[in-house]
Amino acid sequence: MSETFQGVINREVSDSEPWWPDPVLPPAGSPNLVVILLDDTGFSHLSCFGSMIETPSFDRLAASGLRFANFHTTALCSPTRACLLTGRNHHSVGMRAISNFDTGFPNMRGRISPTAATLGELLGPLGYATMAVGKWHLAPMREASAAGPFTDWPLQRGFDRFYGFLNGETDQFHPELCADNHFVDPPATPEEGYHLSEDLVDRAIDMIRNQKSLVPERPVFLYLAFGATHAPHQAPDDYLAKYRGAFDEGWDVWRQRVYERQLELGVIPPGTELAPRNPGVQPWDDLSADEQAFACRLQEAFAAFLDHTDAQVGRLLDALAAQGELDDTLVFAMSDNGASQEGNATGVMDEFRYFNNIEEDLDEVMGRLDDIGTRRSFPNYPWGWAQVGNTPSKRYKQNTHGGGVRDPLIVSWPAGIASACAGQIRSQFHHVTDIAPTVLEVLGVEPPASVKGVDQQPIEGTSMAYAFAPDAADAGAVPTRKERQYFEMFGHRGIWSGGWKAVTYHRLGTALADDVWELYHLDEDFSETSDLAESQPEKLAEMIDLFWTEAERYGVLPIQTAPMTGLFAGRPVAGTPRARDRFVYHPPMDRIPMDGAPPLGARSWWLRADVARTSAGQGGVLLAVGTVNNGLVAYVKDNRLVYDHNYFATHTTVRSDELAVGDVTLGVELTRVSRGPARIRLTADDEVIGEGVVPRVSVMISSVGVDLGRNPTGICDDYTAPFAFEGDLRRIEIVTERALRPEDELAAEIRTALGTQ
Repeated sequence: MSETFQGVINREVSDSEPWWPDPVLPPAGSPNLVVILLDDTGFSHLSCFGSMIETPSFDRLAASGLRFANFHTTALCSPTRACLLTGRNHHSVGMRAISNFDTGFPNMRGRISPTAATLGELLGPLGYATMAVGKWHLAPMREASAAGPFTDWPLQRGFDRFYGFLNGETDQFHPELCADNHFVDPPATPEEGYHLSEDLVDRAIDMIRNQKSLVPERPVFLYLAFGATHAPHQAPDDYLAKYRGAFDEGWDVWRQRVYERQLELGVIPPGTELAPRNPGVQPWDDLSADEQAFACRLQEAFAAFLDHTDAQVGRLLDALAAQGELDDTLVFAMSDNGASQEGNATGVMDEFRYFNNIEEDLDEVMGRLDDIGTRRSFPNYPWGWAQVGNTPSKRYKQNTHGGGVRDPLIVSWPAGIASACAGQIRSQFHHVTDIAPTVLEVLGVEPPASVKGVDQQPIEGTSMAYAFAPDAADAGAVPTRKERQYFEMFGHRGIWSGGWKAVTYHRLGTALADDVWELYHLDEDFSETSDLAESQPEKLAEMIDLFWTEAERYGVLPIQTAPMTGLFAGRPVAGTPRARDRFVYHPPMDRIPMDGAPPLGARSWWLRADVARTSAGQGGVLLAVGTVNNGLVAYVKDNRLVYDHNYFATHTTVRSDELAVGDVTLGVELTRVSRGPARIRLTADDEVIGEGVVPRVSVMISSVGVDLGRNPTGICDDYTAPFAFEGDLRRIEIVTERALRPEDELAAEIRTALGTQ
């Protein structure tokens, strides 16, 4: 709304009085604000929280500020981000799980409700320069293509600038990048030394440098959300080499060592017990030599990834210090949930084995150990190492026990937090919803009743600013101002109030009423090891009733209990890229993200590409999906049409007869059997010119989507990426159909053909 003109307007300027509104700037002394958000980093992964992985930059922040050792999140990424940026609970704002799907209920729309403004939307009108860098994952993924709509992209949710990726994860060497509202290519290749974490910090530093050089009166709000340490765990070679052999003693030894260091540091209370091994975690000495070797390499890749990320945080801090901005910058450094359980018991060379419910073949990976952590892997570590990252607690990300919801938080602000507090630990209970109200209190800002013409729902978090005072080191003398906090994720539930916590682990396929609740006096039982449910049934009943009261209050109902159903496919919605069976593309185009691309793994499909070549030597990629780790590609090389199906680095290649030069419609037909093999046919002007059978097809191929006319990620080694098509690629049409049922006649023919290959 424009301001009311306060001058005088008559017929002539000489008889009028001009007026200029005051510039919109925050009060003098308003600090810069930086939120550093890690992904899937557990409570004990930072060295200042007990780890032996080197994280000197996070230690630097902890030494100048405060560590909150009783801080909690939602157990999953998008929900935690929604809480962090709005100060409301995730169900309240429509983000009960990740933004890849919409359940049809208000608590899960895949977007933050406009009734809950983000910190960007609140701070921008105050005069802050707002910048989002890194992972977003707060827009419906069906809207995360070049076609938009862009309603829930960062720039439309209060940020002046954005550089990063929209999905929940990305390949660190081949990311799907956006700059503001458009897709861009990475500025370099892996061969040239590219890594996403370095790129993100380069861009963040550039944004801040430009802002402070040109309009230094405006403080900065930087929301820096790394892809690290979410799978894939990928790092530069020198970092991988640094940790070679570091974890050979195994997860039992390391977990005990981390636990003892936590006691020494004071980040867990004296007398805290170490929780028993989670179900499915074997004693290290019971593993075979191959299982140990594989598990160690996976943990080495994780450690290298975290260490490398820490180095990028150090570069950011150094840049702020060089500009004289660091002391007056309020930094929140945290993680979004506990360490991941998505590597299963053994760990995986490619995380998409987990999403496809495919067990890792240990014999296959033993010859590829040196690939782990490089671009030729998409790895995640096993449960045993994940539990080390959640020491001393039980369970993991997705769960509402401590291992899923308790996370590290560091707050540093040298100019605003007394120097006497430097290095101290705070043990007051707090939650990620408390970040936004803390920022507002520090700035002396009341949340507006309306933003962009939309009435706002109340802030639900509790400011932590009181805990910045020196006397707050004693939680007994300065108790938490938080009254209660519920937890719910995939049917797992919890409630904290007055130092007590009731929690239940929901088992897939059972009714909520059959879940067994546990009761812990959390003030005396940090690691949730002494279940008091039987000895204090009245207290347990009180806590369970409180959970349901809070669940109704904050829109938790109805509770959806299936953990992964439909997360990535979602419900087709008219007017979005995937809401059809026929897709017509007109290259050149930006990459089509996974959730906007045809479901080429889940269905049978055929492709027709209208091309023109002036010579037999012209070749290049027609269509590619995924990376060198898992994907598929159709291309022309040596005057032949080639289809390469890359099933977790096992390649099936079908080559055609020689092609005619000139105008031709090239085709690929993949007819797949549900849970079985697929027949490939290559065509030219609808005549079959090549045929083969693919033994295995993964339903979910990759987090990297579809490229047309080129392949920057390099699906196979038969060409050098990006291998852009050298002729004229005019049009590509793709039609998808349901997969064959195993009992279909054609399915039997395909299985027979596979047996004769």
